[in-house]
Amino acid sequence: MFIGRDIDRIDVLDKVLGKPIFAYDLKVEGMLFGCIYRSKRPHALIKKIDIQDALSLNGIVKVITHADIPGENAFGAIKKDQFYLAGDKVRYIGEPILIILGESEKIVRKALNSIKVEYEDIEAIYDPFSSRDSTTLIHDTGNLLSYRTVIKGDFEQGFNESDVVVEHTYKTTWLDHAFMETESGIGYMDETGKIVICSSTQNVHYKRKEISKLLALPEDRIRVIQATTGGGFGGKLDMTVEGYIALSVYLTKRPVVMRFTREESFLSNTKRHPLYIEYKTGAKKDGSINAVKVNIIGDTGAYISYGETVCLRAAIHATGPYEVPHVFVESRMFYTNNHISGAMRGFGIPQVAFAHESQIDEVALLLNMDPLEVRMKNGLRRGSLTATSQLLTNSAGFLETLKKIEPFWKARKKQGLHTGFGLGCMYYGIGNTGVSNPSSCYLTFTDEGKIAFHSGVCEIGQGSDTALLQILLETLNVEERDVVLLRGDTDTSNDAGSSSASRQTYVSGRAVYDAALKMRKYLKSKGYYDCETLRGVCLLAKEEGLPVFEGFFDPPTSPVDSKTSQGIPYATYAFATHMTEIDVDKATGFCKVKKVHASHDVGKAINLKNVKGQIYGGIAMGVGLALMEEFVPSKTESFDSYYIPTSMDMPDVEIFIVEDEEPTGPFGAKGLGEPALIPQAASIVNAIKDAVGVRAFELPCHIERLKALIESEKDKWVE
Repeated sequence: MFIGRDIDRIDVLDKVLGKPIFAYDLKVEGMLFGCIYRSKRPHALIKKIDIQDALSLNGIVKVITHADIPGENAFGAIKKDQFYLAGDKVRYIGEPILIILGESEKIVRKALNSIKVEYEDIEAIYDPFSSRDSTTLIHDTGNLLSYRTVIKGDFEQGFNESDVVVEHTYKTTWLDHAFMETESGIGYMDETGKIVICSSTQNVHYKRKEISKLLALPEDRIRVIQATTGGGFGGKLDMTVEGYIALSVYLTKRPVVMRFTREESFLSNTKRHPLYIEYKTGAKKDGSINAVKVNIIGDTGAYISYGETVCLRAAIHATGPYEVPHVFVESRMFYTNNHISGAMRGFGIPQVAFAHESQIDEVALLLNMDPLEVRMKNGLRRGSLTATSQLLTNSAGFLETLKKIEPFWKARKKQGLHTGFGLGCMYYGIGNTGVSNPSSCYLTFTDEGKIAFHSGVCEIGQGSDTALLQILLETLNVEERDVVLLRGDTDTSNDAGSSSASRQTYVSGRAVYDAALKMRKYLKSKGYYDCETLRGVCLLAKEEGLPVFEGFFDPPTSPVDSKTSQGIPYATYAFATHMTEIDVDKATGFCKVKKVHASHDVGKAINLKNVKGQIYGGIAMGVGLALMEEFVPSKTESFDSYYIPTSMDMPDVEIFIVEDEEPTGPFGAKGLGEPALIPQAASIVNAIKDAVGVRAFELPCHIERLKALIESEKDKWVE
């Protein structure tokens, strides 16, 4: 009735009419405006701070330093290594040092320019290779954040048995999330003295925990509400404005609002991890991939954020969606004095997909085989063992995604002299890696005779509100008008985990299904499915003390081995194949992405419009990753020099849905958010090779870089 339907998102009408209230739209009488004064040095000791000129300005209320923090001056999703306000040392340009509060934004920004800080510079480290070799320590624990390995079989034997070997090095750079709405929020004390924060965020319960530690207050004295959020892509998982607002409210007892300018957002927000990937592939004459050896070096910037996660995920996914008997992967993540790298759509997998898909095409070229044939031959399927030796027993529709593309691949024709076609494939583990990753929710009845759906899931544009509601309606066999959604508020929900890792439809969806089954049993016992009205059941429930129906789900995984990473890191995987057609102007290096055929195994499409929307968005981000987006530390300050795709850069898109159902997912569903992006850049790079005969080993392959590659190839030909 509701699953698989092409229904509109429940928030679509309000959004197109401009009705939603975003965080910065919220206003409270008597509120202060807050700004953050940030470090101008990449690595330095703070010797002296002069705030007198700022305090002398009419309208400045308070300047907050690290000494004013009542609790812990540390936060972090994995480890608490990042400081809200620097004390004696700064580790990157943009590190927060002070909070300035005033009666207006104008006066506070004026005060920012009057702050004087005396620094003693320390040697700054700008790349992970220098970090590896330097005696200068960014942290007392050393400059190596994380080292992970994936070991399966005997890679030396595997290469000895191979007929061809392909070896290349790939490089990716920093990317900004470029969400439409910058980081913003408002905070105040309610009538009970509770500190309330309403912000643009991807995880309300995590933010409440961090604020609790910051202020040394119990969590029940803090409430975090998600405002309508204009995009996240991982960039609003970490603490952004929430801690600063909460501290300001706590110290002044007045409402406080913060909003980063685009320049402040570029300066402060986490970036996609730059990865250097040395990749060696061994194959037999029949196209079988026999051995893979990969060395990954990553730059996490000054603090951890999600660096450990990316280090491990990149290693586990380095072989791509292929069964390889002999695997040896080393993955290292180093601290530098660059911007902090954090979570961004894909957690390192788009970078390694660029490498492994380039390798597959190079193997096919050496063996004079069709690239699709090589992928078909090696593709993961039921009964396959992944790089971590996980046996795939269900929901492994990778070959089916290839088969959906096959007719178009075989029918491809070059329309122009420099038209090219490329394939890109991927697999992606849904949820967190080898650790507990639960979600919960609960259902109650309202006095108005409706069902109250209490969810902690943050809707950041991905359509989770609609998908979860469809799961609820299908399970209960009720109508949308019968349900009141109470979502994204720590006071009215249980912890559902973060809106990240493509996990909400799968993990939270199953929790919703669990709660709905319990309520369904109750409704049936009260005669709802026979003759009783929902309002009648609600009245009966009220007499019985309004029962609560809780739902919970934690995907069945196991920790991976600390030395080999063998184990079951994910309960289920998404699979995809993209085929991209491009045109290249050899005279200028301009690459136009013309058409994409995108085939995705989603388990079960809860909402077809949502599924297609995610794929369109993923393709757009993939075009940016492949051809234009490049954040340069200390140079990129705004969209003046950071180029993102517009509607004019979008290709025609044809989408194919494979539904190899996941038994542990709600109605067979699994995630799609990140998989929609992951194969796209790889398919573009392979199409460029097909079009003009040059291979990009560095992303983005922007117009200047591609022109240089073409000229370099021309010079070789002349010689």
